[in-house]
Amino acid sequence: MFYLSGCSRKVAEVQLPYEPKQEFSLAGETAVPDRWWLTFNDPTLNILVDSALEANLPLKIAWYQVDEARAVVEIASSARVPDLFLQLQSGVSRPEPDFAGGENTQLRLGASYEADLWGRIRYSVHAEEYRFQASYYDYKTAAVTLTSEVALAWFRLKANSIQLELVDEQLETNEQVLALIRNRFASGQVRGVDVLRQQQLIENTMQQRITLELQRELLENQLSVLLGQPPGEMATVPAQLPDLPPLPQTGVPLQLVNRRPDVQSSFYLLQATDREVAAAISNKYPRLTLSLNAALRSNDLIGLAQSQAISIGSSLLAPLFYGGRLSAQVDQAEAIRQQQLNDYGQTVLIAFQEIENALVRETKQVQQIEVIAKQVELAEKTYGQLRIEYLNGFTPYLDVLVTLNQLQQLRRELVNTRLGLLEIRIELYRALAGGFETEREVESGEETQEL
Repeated sequence: MFYLSGCSRKVAEVQLPYEPKQEFSLAGETAVPDRWWLTFNDPTLNILVDSALEANLPLKIAWYQVDEARAVVEIASSARVPDLFLQLQSGVSRPEPDFAGGENTQLRLGASYEADLWGRIRYSVHAEEYRFQASYYDYKTAAVTLTSEVALAWFRLKANSIQLELVDEQLETNEQVLALIRNRFASGQVRGVDVLRQQQLIENTMQQRITLELQRELLENQLSVLLGQPPGEMATVPAQLPDLPPLPQTGVPLQLVNRRPDVQSSFYLLQATDREVAAAISNKYPRLTLSLNAALRSNDLIGLAQSQAISIGSSLLAPLFYGGRLSAQVDQAEAIRQQQLNDYGQTVLIAFQEIENALVRETKQVQQIEVIAKQVELAEKTYGQLRIEYLNGFTPYLDVLVTLNQLQQLRRELVNTRLGLLEIRIELYRALAGGFETEREVESGEETQEL
């Protein structure tokens, strides 16, 4: 179970509709920090994340939704205290001097109060308080999601810079090979088709560069919007990916998952529906309303203070026949509660799945990197050997061309696979994240967590 500080209400126990997972397939030894992106030791990433948390517009929307939910709690809580009102009423009657029926000027002070005999108001207020807490955790979920999106966009930009440098090197290599083939063609040592094939490889590499340039512009636009800014060009992006941090601890699955803000949001929504069922049941019982009225009455404003009247009253409203509406409202509230119970169970299941998927994918991704790195090593040796044989006239150029093309593709694939490993780790951190306190929460004080 998890609770918000300052919450003194009893929180209902929740029994999951299945046996929770007991352990994950892998577990590291390093604790996951709340600000998980710091583990990459990338100062620029830290600055980008801080800027996004401050200026991202959807995150601001989520924060104002918290404010809206807090106002709804205050509205619901107002039913706990009496309503007071002051009314000044005046009128003109014809024919004069008086109208039949009494005074036509009145100043009245009134009060009304519903005694919460069966807890209907109390349960309704509690339901809104839980919805407020769910909204607060929705904001924290949005913050976690935003940080992962910023990290993904930044690392993809860095990988893009590596790819552009790699493609430029490959273009230079291909141009050198083309010059060599042309010299051999001029001396009649090779066929003209070899020149055409090498030119085709150069054009294909140029196409790769154009695609990478397009990806870079799109990533820059995406990152700018995440930072709450119009799309625009970024400064120079380092062509270097960070080392993978050590595998984080996973611990007890259910305890770990319960830290997630999306799970906590679903949990508090379930608590809200539980209170709404209680409120619907209480609505079937009689209501006791107390009222007090004090009035000054006269035919004109001058004599208003000369006539006073006070009335005290109470009413007991007991529902007898509402066409089954009240019972149907209870059934509706219970059905909504069951929906939310299963939604909460599904949220926990998805959390288990996301963590387990990330762990399995990271293991396999590491294996893929090792395999591709070995392929690159073998392709380099093969290309070197074939190039020597080609220069000595023992191997046709087509064999060299195929090997060179494979080598260049493998190098680009290796960069993408290393980027994929970082993306998987970000997904794992996001799946394990328990939320963190933003600067906006610090500036607003503790009132967000304490109603």
